Amino acid sequence: MMRMKMVGIAVSAVIAGTAWAAATRDEPITPIRPPVQVNLGMVELGKKLYFDPRLSKSGFISCNSCHNLSMGGTDNIPTSIGDKWQQGPINAPTVLNSSLNVAQFWDGRAADLKAQAGGPIANPGEMAFTHTLALDVLESIPAYVREFKQVFGKDKIDIDQVTLAIAEFEKTLVTPNSRFDQWLLGKDDALTPAELEGYNLFKNSGCVACHNGEAVGGNSFQKMGLVEPYKASSPAEGRSAVTGKDADRFNFKVPTLRNVEMTYPYFHDGAANTLTEAVDTMGRLQLGKKFTKDENARIVAFLKTLTGEQPKFTLPILPPSSDATPRPKPFN
Repeated sequence: MMRMKMVGIAVSAVIAGTAWAAATRDEPITPIRPPVQVNLGMVELGKKLYFDPRLSKSGFISCNSCHNLSMGGTDNIPTSIGDKWQQGPINAPTVLNSSLNVAQFWDGRAADLKAQAGGPIANPGEMAFTHTLALDVLESIPAYVREFKQVFGKDKIDIDQVTLAIAEFEKTLVTPNSRFDQWLLGKDDALTPAELEGYNLFKNSGCVACHNGEAVGGNSFQKMGLVEPYKASSPAEGRSAVTGKDADRFNFKVPTLRNVEMTYPYFHDGAANTLTEAVDTMGRLQLGKKFTKDENARIVAFLKTLTGEQPKFTLPILPPSSDATPRPKPFN
Protein backbone atom coordinates (compact mmCIF):
# COMPACT_ATOMS: atom_id res chain seq x y z
CA MET A 1 0.00 0.00 0.00
CA MET A 2 2.80 2.41 0.93
CA ARG A 3 4.61 1.64 -2.34
CA MET A 4 1.42 2.34 -4.31
CA LYS A 5 0.97 5.62 -2.42
CA MET A 6 4.56 6.71 -3.16
CA VAL A 7 4.16 5.80 -6.84
CA GLY A 8 0.98 7.87 -6.89
CA ILE A 9 2.83 10.86 -5.42
CA ALA A 10 5.60 10.49 -8.01
CA VAL A 11 3.06 10.30 -10.86
CA SER A 12 1.25 13.36 -9.49
CA ALA A 13 4.54 15.26 -9.39
CA VAL A 14 5.23 14.37 -13.03
CA ILE A 15 1.72 15.45 -14.02
CA ALA A 16 2.10 18.70 -12.09
CA GLY A 17 5.44 19.35 -13.76
CA THR A 18 3.93 18.65 -17.17
CA ALA A 19 1.02 21.00 -16.45
CA TRP A 20 3.45 23.72 -15.34
CA ALA A 21 5.49 23.32 -18.53
CA ALA A 22 2.38 23.34 -20.69
CA ALA A 23 1.04 26.49 -19.05
CA THR A 24 4.27 28.45 -19.33
CA ARG A 25 4.70 30.85 -22.26
CA ASP A 26 7.63 30.18 -24.54
CA GLU A 27 9.91 32.99 -23.37
CA PRO A 28 13.64 33.34 -22.55
CA ILE A 29 12.67 33.98 -18.91
CA THR A 30 11.08 31.13 -16.97
CA PRO A 31 9.03 31.18 -13.76
CA ILE A 32 10.68 30.58 -10.39
CA ARG A 33 9.54 27.43 -8.65
CA PRO A 34 9.25 27.05 -4.87
CA PRO A 35 12.22 25.31 -3.19
CA VAL A 36 12.21 21.53 -3.11
CA GLN A 37 14.19 18.80 -1.37
CA VAL A 38 15.51 20.66 1.65
CA ASN A 39 16.45 19.17 5.00
CA LEU A 40 14.17 21.01 7.43
CA GLY A 41 16.32 20.37 10.50
CA MET A 42 19.37 21.67 8.66
CA VAL A 43 17.38 24.68 7.43
CA GLU A 44 16.41 25.66 11.00
CA LEU A 45 20.01 25.33 12.18
CA GLY A 46 21.28 27.26 9.17
CA LYS A 47 18.76 30.02 9.83
CA LYS A 48 20.18 30.51 13.33
CA LEU A 49 23.75 30.58 12.01
CA TYR A 50 22.77 33.06 9.28
CA PHE A 51 21.53 35.52 11.90
CA ASP A 52 24.18 34.84 14.58
CA PRO A 53 26.71 37.71 14.91
CA ARG A 54 28.87 35.59 17.23
CA LEU A 55 30.43 34.05 14.11
CA SER A 56 32.28 37.36 13.70
CA LYS A 57 35.24 38.67 15.68
CA SER A 58 33.31 41.76 16.80
CA GLY A 59 30.17 39.84 17.74
CA PHE A 60 28.33 42.45 15.69
CA ILE A 61 28.28 41.19 12.08
CA SER A 62 26.18 38.30 10.79
CA CYS A 63 25.39 37.02 7.29
CA ASN A 64 22.22 39.10 7.51
CA SER A 65 24.22 42.30 8.05
CA CYS A 66 25.23 42.46 4.39
CA HIS A 67 22.46 40.24 3.01
CA ASN A 68 19.52 41.67 4.91
CA LEU A 69 16.38 39.64 4.32
CA SER A 70 14.23 42.67 5.11
CA MET A 71 15.95 44.62 2.30
CA GLY A 72 15.92 42.32 -0.71
CA GLY A 73 18.78 40.15 0.57
CA THR A 74 21.37 42.92 0.35
CA ASP A 75 22.38 46.04 2.32
CA ASN A 76 21.42 48.84 -0.11
CA ILE A 77 24.79 50.60 0.13
CA PRO A 78 27.42 50.79 -2.64
CA THR A 79 29.94 48.49 -0.92
CA SER A 80 29.47 46.70 2.38
CA ILE A 81 30.87 47.67 5.77
CA GLY A 82 32.91 45.04 7.61
CA ASP A 83 35.04 44.64 10.71
CA LYS A 84 36.29 47.92 12.26
CA TRP A 85 34.00 49.77 9.83
CA GLN A 86 36.15 48.79 6.86
CA GLN A 87 34.46 49.50 3.55
CA GLY A 88 34.62 46.57 1.19
CA PRO A 89 35.67 46.77 -2.47
CA ILE A 90 32.47 45.42 -3.99
CA ASN A 91 28.69 45.58 -3.82
CA ALA A 92 26.97 42.82 -1.85
CA PRO A 93 24.92 40.70 -4.29
CA THR A 94 21.49 39.61 -3.14
CA VAL A 95 21.21 36.25 -1.40
CA LEU A 96 17.66 35.85 -2.72
CA ASN A 97 17.52 33.19 -5.44
CA SER A 98 21.29 32.74 -5.12
CA SER A 99 20.82 28.97 -5.36
CA LEU A 100 20.04 29.56 -9.05
CA ASN A 101 23.45 31.14 -9.77
CA VAL A 102 26.09 29.37 -11.85
CA ALA A 103 28.59 30.25 -9.09
CA GLN A 104 28.82 32.58 -6.10
CA PHE A 105 30.46 36.01 -5.67
CA TRP A 106 30.79 38.48 -8.53
CA ASP A 107 33.94 36.73 -9.77
CA GLY A 108 32.55 33.21 -9.31
CA ARG A 109 35.31 32.07 -6.97
CA ALA A 110 32.90 29.89 -4.97
CA ALA A 111 31.29 27.02 -6.88
CA ASP A 112 28.17 26.85 -4.71
CA LEU A 113 26.42 28.20 -1.62
CA LYS A 114 28.34 25.91 0.73
CA ALA A 115 31.70 27.14 -0.59
CA GLN A 116 30.51 30.74 -0.34
CA ALA A 117 29.23 30.49 3.24
CA GLY A 118 32.67 30.00 4.80
CA GLY A 119 34.33 32.92 3.01
CA PRO A 120 33.00 35.98 4.89
CA ILE A 121 33.61 34.41 8.31
CA ALA A 122 37.37 34.25 7.72
CA ASN A 123 37.69 37.38 5.59
CA PRO A 124 39.62 40.05 7.60
CA GLY A 125 37.62 42.81 5.93
CA GLU A 126 34.25 41.23 6.65
CA MET A 127 33.56 39.10 9.75
CA ALA A 128 37.30 38.92 10.52
CA PHE A 129 37.18 35.63 12.43
CA THR A 130 38.78 32.27 11.67
CA HIS A 131 36.93 29.01 11.16
CA THR A 132 38.68 27.59 14.24
CA LEU A 133 37.56 30.45 16.46
CA ALA A 134 34.02 30.29 15.08
CA LEU A 135 33.87 26.60 15.92
CA ASP A 136 35.17 27.34 19.42
CA VAL A 137 32.24 29.68 19.93
CA LEU A 138 29.67 27.17 18.66
CA GLU A 139 31.11 24.30 20.69
CA SER A 140 30.91 26.42 23.86
CA ILE A 141 27.13 26.85 23.48
CA PRO A 142 25.33 23.71 24.76
CA ALA A 143 22.15 24.26 22.72
CA TYR A 144 24.18 24.49 19.50
CA VAL A 145 26.11 21.33 20.38
CA ARG A 146 22.83 19.46 20.85
CA GLU A 147 21.28 20.82 17.66
CA PHE A 148 24.33 20.04 15.51
CA LYS A 149 24.32 16.48 16.86
CA GLN A 150 20.59 16.11 16.14
CA VAL A 151 21.04 17.34 12.55
CA PHE A 152 24.37 15.73 11.61
CA GLY A 153 24.65 12.82 14.08
CA LYS A 154 28.20 13.74 15.10
CA ASP A 155 29.67 14.64 18.48
CA LYS A 156 32.00 17.31 17.12
CA ILE A 157 31.10 20.40 15.09
CA ASP A 158 33.17 21.13 11.99
CA ILE A 159 33.14 23.93 9.43
CA ASP A 160 31.58 21.68 6.76
CA GLN A 161 28.51 21.28 8.95
CA VAL A 162 28.33 25.05 9.51
CA THR A 163 28.54 25.90 5.81
CA LEU A 164 26.18 23.07 4.80
CA ALA A 165 23.53 24.32 7.23
CA ILE A 166 23.81 27.94 6.10
CA ALA A 167 23.63 26.85 2.46
CA GLU A 168 20.55 24.71 3.14
CA PHE A 169 18.78 27.72 4.66
CA GLU A 170 19.80 29.90 1.72
CA LYS A 171 18.26 27.38 -0.69
CA THR A 172 14.86 28.30 0.74
CA LEU A 173 15.31 32.00 -0.06
CA VAL A 174 13.57 31.96 -3.42
CA THR A 175 10.95 34.47 -4.48
CA PRO A 176 8.31 32.87 -6.71
CA ASN A 177 4.99 34.22 -7.95
CA SER A 178 6.06 37.65 -9.17
CA ARG A 179 3.54 39.38 -11.40
CA PHE A 180 5.78 38.54 -14.35
CA ASP A 181 5.75 34.86 -13.34
CA GLN A 182 1.96 35.02 -13.21
CA TRP A 183 1.98 36.42 -16.75
CA LEU A 184 4.38 33.70 -17.89
CA LEU A 185 1.98 31.13 -16.48
CA GLY A 186 -0.91 32.51 -18.53
CA LYS A 187 -2.48 35.31 -16.46
CA ASP A 188 -2.87 37.88 -19.22
CA ASP A 189 -3.91 40.75 -16.94
CA ALA A 190 -0.94 40.34 -14.58
CA LEU A 191 0.95 43.03 -16.52
CA THR A 192 -0.17 46.46 -17.64
CA PRO A 193 0.26 47.43 -21.30
CA ALA A 194 3.23 49.67 -20.38
CA GLU A 195 4.90 46.83 -18.46
CA LEU A 196 4.40 44.43 -21.34
CA GLU A 197 5.82 47.00 -23.76
CA GLY A 198 8.78 47.32 -21.40
CA TYR A 199 9.34 43.58 -21.50
CA ASN A 200 9.20 43.55 -25.29
CA LEU A 201 11.77 46.38 -25.38
CA PHE A 202 13.92 44.46 -22.90
CA LYS A 203 13.69 41.33 -25.02
CA ASN A 204 14.01 42.87 -28.48
CA SER A 205 16.89 45.19 -27.51
CA GLY A 206 19.01 42.17 -26.57
CA CYS A 207 18.97 42.36 -22.75
CA VAL A 208 17.77 38.75 -22.58
CA ALA A 209 21.04 37.54 -24.12
CA CYS A 210 22.47 37.79 -20.59
CA HIS A 211 19.39 38.19 -18.40
CA ASN A 212 17.40 35.01 -18.99
CA GLY A 213 16.28 31.83 -17.26
CA GLU A 214 14.66 31.49 -13.84
CA ALA A 215 16.85 34.10 -12.14
CA VAL A 216 16.81 36.51 -15.12
CA GLY A 217 20.61 36.39 -14.97
CA GLY A 218 23.15 34.70 -12.73
CA ASN A 219 23.96 31.96 -15.24
CA SER A 220 26.95 33.43 -17.10
CA PHE A 221 29.95 35.76 -16.86
CA GLN A 222 30.07 38.78 -19.13
CA LYS A 223 32.41 41.70 -19.73
CA MET A 224 31.28 44.98 -18.17
CA GLY A 225 31.62 47.52 -20.96
CA LEU A 226 31.31 45.82 -24.34
CA VAL A 227 30.61 48.88 -26.49
CA GLU A 228 32.09 51.54 -24.21
CA PRO A 229 34.57 50.98 -21.37
CA TYR A 230 33.10 51.13 -17.88
CA LYS A 231 34.78 53.55 -15.50
CA ALA A 232 34.42 51.61 -12.27
CA SER A 233 34.75 53.12 -8.82
CA SER A 234 35.95 49.76 -7.47
CA PRO A 235 39.37 48.11 -7.97
CA ALA A 236 37.72 44.71 -8.50
CA GLU A 237 38.77 43.16 -11.82
CA GLY A 238 36.26 40.34 -11.95
CA ARG A 239 36.83 36.83 -13.23
CA SER A 240 40.54 37.36 -13.97
CA ALA A 241 41.20 37.26 -10.21
CA VAL A 242 40.08 33.62 -10.32
CA THR A 243 41.35 32.42 -13.70
CA GLY A 244 44.54 34.53 -13.93
CA LYS A 245 43.66 35.28 -17.56
CA ASP A 246 43.86 38.84 -18.80
CA ALA A 247 40.99 38.10 -21.19
CA ASP A 248 38.74 37.72 -18.15
CA ARG A 249 39.41 41.21 -16.77
CA PHE A 250 36.17 43.04 -15.97
CA ASN A 251 34.16 39.87 -16.61
CA PHE A 252 31.61 39.60 -13.83
CA LYS A 253 28.78 37.23 -13.08
CA VAL A 254 25.61 38.64 -14.60
CA PRO A 255 23.43 39.63 -11.63
CA THR A 256 19.91 38.31 -11.21
CA LEU A 257 17.20 40.86 -11.95
CA ARG A 258 14.72 39.18 -9.65
CA ASN A 259 13.55 41.72 -7.01
CA VAL A 260 15.81 44.29 -8.68
CA GLU A 261 13.73 47.25 -7.47
CA MET A 262 14.80 46.24 -3.92
CA THR A 263 18.50 45.56 -4.54
CA TYR A 264 19.84 49.06 -5.29
CA PRO A 265 22.45 50.43 -5.80
CA TYR A 266 23.48 48.54 -8.92
CA PHE A 267 26.55 46.99 -10.58
CA HIS A 268 29.55 45.41 -8.89
CA ASP A 269 30.69 48.80 -7.57
CA GLY A 270 27.23 50.02 -6.57
CA ALA A 271 27.67 53.11 -8.75
CA ALA A 272 24.12 53.28 -10.19
CA ASN A 273 21.69 54.52 -7.57
CA THR A 274 18.47 54.02 -9.51
CA LEU A 275 17.01 51.60 -12.02
CA THR A 276 16.64 54.46 -14.48
CA GLU A 277 20.38 55.12 -14.28
CA ALA A 278 21.22 51.41 -14.48
CA VAL A 279 19.06 50.86 -17.59
CA ASP A 280 20.60 53.90 -19.30
CA THR A 281 24.17 52.74 -18.50
CA MET A 282 23.62 49.14 -19.57
CA GLY A 283 21.95 50.22 -22.78
CA ARG A 284 24.91 52.38 -23.76
CA LEU A 285 27.77 50.20 -22.50
CA GLN A 286 26.48 46.74 -23.36
CA LEU A 287 24.14 47.29 -26.30
CA GLY A 288 25.30 50.54 -27.86
CA LYS A 289 21.76 51.84 -27.53
CA LYS A 290 20.47 55.11 -26.09
CA PHE A 291 17.00 54.49 -24.71
CA THR A 292 14.60 57.39 -24.80
CA LYS A 293 13.11 58.62 -21.55
CA ASP A 294 9.85 56.83 -22.38
CA GLU A 295 11.59 53.57 -23.35
CA ASN A 296 13.64 53.66 -20.17
CA ALA A 297 10.51 54.20 -18.05
CA ARG A 298 8.76 51.24 -19.68
CA ILE A 299 11.75 48.92 -19.13
CA VAL A 300 11.91 50.02 -15.49
CA ALA A 301 8.18 49.34 -15.16
CA PHE A 302 8.76 45.80 -16.47
CA LEU A 303 11.71 45.22 -14.13
CA LYS A 304 9.54 46.04 -11.13
CA THR A 305 7.20 43.18 -12.08
CA LEU A 306 10.06 40.78 -11.24
CA THR A 307 9.59 41.31 -7.49
CA GLY A 308 8.34 38.02 -6.09
CA GLU A 309 6.99 36.78 -2.80
CA GLN A 310 9.62 37.42 -0.15
CA PRO A 311 10.72 34.59 2.17
CA LYS A 312 8.52 34.28 5.23
CA PHE A 313 9.79 32.63 8.39
CA THR A 314 9.87 33.04 12.14
CA LEU A 315 12.88 35.04 13.29
CA PRO A 316 15.20 32.59 15.07
CA ILE A 317 15.86 32.90 18.80
CA LEU A 318 19.58 32.30 19.17
CA PRO A 319 20.81 30.04 21.98
CA PRO A 320 22.52 31.99 24.80
CA SER A 321 26.27 31.93 25.26
CA SER A 322 27.67 29.99 28.19
CA ASP A 323 30.24 31.19 30.71
CA ALA A 324 32.86 29.47 28.56
CA THR A 325 31.91 31.20 25.32
CA PRO A 326 34.71 33.46 24.05
CA ARG A 327 33.59 37.05 24.23
CA PRO A 328 33.70 39.38 21.19
CA LYS A 329 36.62 41.71 20.56
CA PRO A 330 35.08 44.62 18.68
CA PHE A 331 38.01 47.00 19.01
CA ASN A 332 41.06 44.70 18.83
